Amino acid sequence: MKLILTADVDNLGAPGDTVEVKDGYGRNFLLPRGLAIVATRGAEKQVAGIRRAQDARKVRDLDHANELKQAIEGLESVSLSVKTAGTGKLFGSVTTADVASAIKSAGGPVLDKRSIELPKAHIKSTGKHGVVVHLHPDVAAKFTLLVDAAE
Repeated sequence: MKLILTADVDNLGAPGDTVEVKDGYGRNFLLPRGLAIVATRGAEKQVAGIRRAQDARKVRDLDHANELKQAIEGLESVSLSVKTAGTGKLFGSVTTADVASAIKSAGGPVLDKRSIELPKAHIKSTGKHGVVVHLHPDVAAKFTLLVDAAE
């Protein structure tokens, strides 16, 4: 079975790669989880879109990582409004995807959520929280995320 990967799959490939797998593995694992799509002519256009999105998030080299670090640390304020209980506890939690969208809305670069490291697994209270973004093995940007209650 010929498939095009839409996500990174261990020991198989990266998004946009065309792979040949056994029928059962593709039909029972990759397709239901949305990790791949069937390779057709129309799917080739989707591959181009996947690769463009991946290139936009990808850090090219050390100089590019340093530029992104300056852009992130130069942001005035990165804040996120969330629903809370009266005591300041959140309904749910703040995830790395939420932080990535907050950076983008504050005027920062588009980042991959997997490069963001929260102080704990998830942020579950309002206030200021230190966040680290690993842009390159040698470059990490640090900034403060302000989580406040939405009205």
